Amino acid sequence: MSSTNALPFETTLLVKDRCLCLHVQRAARALGRRFDEELRPFDLTNGQFSLLMSLNRPAPPPMGPVATLLAMDRTTLTAALKPLERRGLVRIASDASDRRSRILILTAKGRSLLARALPVWQRTHEEIEQLAPGVDWNGLRQNLHAIS
Repeated sequence: MSSTNALPFETTLLVKDRCLCLHVQRAARALGRRFDEELRPFDLTNGQFSLLMSLNRPAPPPMGPVATLLAMDRTTLTAALKPLERRGLVRIASDASDRRSRILILTAKGRSLLARALPVWQRTHEEIEQLAPGVDWNGLRQNLHAIS
């Protein structure tokens, strides 16, 4: 690369300090690792916990709304469901009202696992929020939702 195309190092520092994407990704990775570690005794990742929790509804949801909630495409959601289905935590069935559509059913085994994992998830959230008591956590969640 010629020196005429080189960006000054100060530009790198500016991007490092200001890049929202970088900071959100770093925080997401750190939070993900923390929750993965805490949920390990349940043989769940944080993503699997969120997926199972998204199925905890009065009626089994179709794939589309779950994929939207989790910001996944259907192919990624299908791949994420497979290990949960193999473990008997989720069942995928045809929608009676539209045979082309699939509904996602949280099984009794899945509900039981979620009930056992939830206190760990709650405790971990409380610990994280205590690390930065000055943060407006509800405001942060609202702002992240607004940009997602």
